Amino acid sequence: MDADSGRSQERYENMSTRTNMDSSIYARRKRANLIGLVLSMSAMVIGLIFLLWILAILMFKGFSALNLDLLTHNTPAPGTPGGGMANAIVGSLMIVFSCTLLSTPIGVLAGVYLSEYGDRSKSAAITRFVNDIMLSAPSIVIGLFVYALVVVPSKHFSGWAGTVALSLIAIPVVVRTTENMLKLVPVSLREAAFALGAPKWKVSTTVVLKAAKSGVMTGLLLALARVSGETAPLLFTALNNQFFSFDMNKPMANLPVMIFQFAMSPYENWVSLAWGGALLITLTVLALNIIARVVFREKVSV
Repeated sequence: MDADSGRSQERYENMSTRTNMDSSIYARRKRANLIGLVLSMSAMVIGLIFLLWILAILMFKGFSALNLDLLTHNTPAPGTPGGGMANAIVGSLMIVFSCTLLSTPIGVLAGVYLSEYGDRSKSAAITRFVNDIMLSAPSIVIGLFVYALVVVPSKHFSGWAGTVALSLIAIPVVVRTTENMLKLVPVSLREAAFALGAPKWKVSTTVVLKAAKSGVMTGLLLALARVSGETAPLLFTALNNQFFSFDMNKPMANLPVMIFQFAMSPYENWVSLAWGGALLITLTVLALNIIARVVFREKVSV
């Protein structure tokens, strides 16, 4: 009895010690979790404060300059009152639209290849590596590259050079989004199409791509939202034009460069137009992001 009682007492002490250790470990983890939560929430609050501060200033100064003249009149000469940014708005729309026509087929087809054909090939691995580099490359480097590749040989700035620069920024985004969305399509959907006798190219383009169309469209809109406010590449390629022009083979007015130049000018009228143009780009990017997340928020259809 004494031996059994001693062993029971020993087991009880071991269990008590283990329970105390577990309690201390739980308390440390709870403290660490609380510290991490406080730090993350503090960082989020600080970020939101600066974001709301920037948006408040932009709204206050931008809405005061936002009027019908901004959308219908060309940019004024130095020291001239009034004016608008109609030529810059049209120029930006033409460059971004051309960028969309160029980057969409290249990005989508490259994403289809990486997802459906390039699982283990070396060319796909190299393509992914180059695509990752282009995703993280500074936009000014891309602008300088296009300047040396297009502007210097042609000996003049042009809207087409700006289109190429923006396309090099948009294509990696489209490629990555398309590849990720296609990989979410269930394998059973591909197998069902193969069982019906469909060739691989038809399964990839008319079955898998159609099933992931919402995600692909979201990637396209997000890519456009990113390039619509790029300034550095256009400084090296499209430059600027004070006059209204539809000729993409000449320097073309565009909102980002116009905002950059007007914001640094000594004329109050130009500075006010710069705030209006900045608000216009912000609202456009906001609209594209809302469309991408609301209209195309449905999951991959199967």
